[in-house]
Amino acid sequence: MLQFLYPILHSHIPQVVVATSILVGVYLLITFDIIHRTLAAFMGSTATIAALSMLHKRPTLYEVVEWVDLDTICLLFGMMTLVAIFSQTGFFDYSAVKAYKLAKGKIGPLITILCLLSAVVSAFLDNVTTILLLTPVSIRLCQVLNVDPLPVLIAEVVFSNIGGTATAVGDPPNVIIVSNKLIQSQGIGFAEFTLHLSLGILLCMVVAYAVLACIYCTCVRLPNKDRPHIAELKREIAIWERTALQMPVVSLEETAVRDALRTKASEVRNQLHREELLSVQSATDMWQTNLAQLEKQYRITDPVLLVKSASVLAVVILLFFLASVIPGIELKLGWIAIFGAVVLLILADTQNLDPILHKIEWSTLLFFAGLFVLMEGLQELGLIQYIGDQMVSMIKMVPPENQMVVALIVVVWVSALASSFIDNIPFTTATVS
Repeated sequence: MLQFLYPILHSHIPQVVVATSILVGVYLLITFDIIHRTLAAFMGSTATIAALSMLHKRPTLYEVVEWVDLDTICLLFGMMTLVAIFSQTGFFDYSAVKAYKLAKGKIGPLITILCLLSAVVSAFLDNVTTILLLTPVSIRLCQVLNVDPLPVLIAEVVFSNIGGTATAVGDPPNVIIVSNKLIQSQGIGFAEFTLHLSLGILLCMVVAYAVLACIYCTCVRLPNKDRPHIAELKREIAIWERTALQMPVVSLEETAVRDALRTKASEVRNQLHREELLSVQSATDMWQTNLAQLEKQYRITDPVLLVKSASVLAVVILLFFLASVIPGIELKLGWIAIFGAVVLLILADTQNLDPILHKIEWSTLLFFAGLFVLMEGLQELGLIQYIGDQMVSMIKMVPPENQMVVALIVVVWVSALASSFIDNIPFTTATVS
């Protein structure tokens, strides 16, 4: 088998075709969820190393380890640890209830505040974790207000994605870009990256809010006619009456059963009447009652840990900015995140680290490592250089004064369209490479 593949790799099939086949295969596995994306990245990196070995270019274990961008891995690991500890304070639930209080129980202002909260928090913390922590309390607030939670959650997800793009640590693709050595050599650090993106993100937030307001104005402004417990009673009455109507009356026993069903429906109807009378109270009283219940249920669980976590996060973010502005600070983003995680672990005085370690996305870290090895291997096979040469040739076909505009349009639209079908993390890794 090896004797058959050796001449093919050297002569009959170009190395670029082999590399392209590996890359397309990995993308298909990830896009259609055939296998876990981490396993797909490992399979692709293994196939790439095997192809290099057939060409007598097999890298050593030391070289493969060097291919992994440890700065990116350390940055992700450090931020995941910080978020894992911060999530134990109950901050997200407490903030959502405060948003309900600030909005005075009105659905429009509440959605606006929740979207802003989602965007701001996602700018500095992982947006997936932010949504996971905000979802339960958001659903509870929607139940209290008697509205459909789906449009509210969609709006939070949209603003979480937008907010996560605003900074260099808000989203994994941003981490990949800002940690790239070539980009760092051009003088683009955390501060420059965040400054250029945040201005555009503000405009995106305004446009997104206007679009969502137009799309969801009906379902946001018009709550369900009946409150959940009243709707459940009406549904129960309909079931009892339908069953009684379908009951055949042939014998005395069947007649007795039908009468019992009708009696039960009458009892539930009387209960419904009492519930409707009790529910007729002022909107202010209802809001105050709901607020008291929510504040009792969702509160800060560990105020001391909240102060410690917020302080460490503030220092870490400040160091992110200072490291890219002050040349004398020789700390990379990954080391800053690791130091912050270690300091917070010490301050938290956690006796059992297992709950925190369980919250770290180890599969994501391994996925990144596999992608880094895969892309470096494809670069050794000549695929990255070939794609770059083809794009340069295409851009050079237009007049020189329009080449920059064409290049920006190609990058923006190819990135947008490709990311709608494939995972944005491997696409970003391939594009940056």
